[in-house]
Amino acid sequence: MQKYLENAEETEQFGAELFMSLPSKSLVFLYGDLGAGKTTLVRGFLRAAGYHGTVKSPTYTLVEEYEVGGRKIFHFDLYRVVDPEELEWMGIRDYFDQDSLCFIEWPDNGKGFLPKPDRIITLNMQGLARSLNMEYGL
Repeated sequence: MQKYLENAEETEQFGAELFMSLPSKSLVFLYGDLGAGKTTLVRGFLRAAGYHGTVKSPTYTLVEEYEVGGRKIFHFDLYRVVDPEELEWMGIRDYFDQDSLCFIEWPDNGKGFLPKPDRIITLNMQGLARSLNMEYGL
């Protein structure tokens, strides 16, 4: 599925649409350069779930955890991961064993330690707009 998103609002709207279609236990890989809108998409998902707090990129914390309406949502950013084995040390498998939805930015940095995703979303900047491609897991 391909989509053209004019601005950040449309990117958030797509995240909200994703909320309606993803099961509570899902793994979503997010690809795209810095500033492509990965966290904006997650923000839209969380807003649709009923979360009203701040949504920030977990670039420095590695993971942000949200619980909304009894649903656990984890947002990972693996940009700063140098060795995928770091994920084993942090207990990443424990996150996937829960009934939770996990978004993972920069999943290539966790290659070998991440299970296969349910969805793969790629965002590419086109001026102020974005092109989005979504595939079902392989």
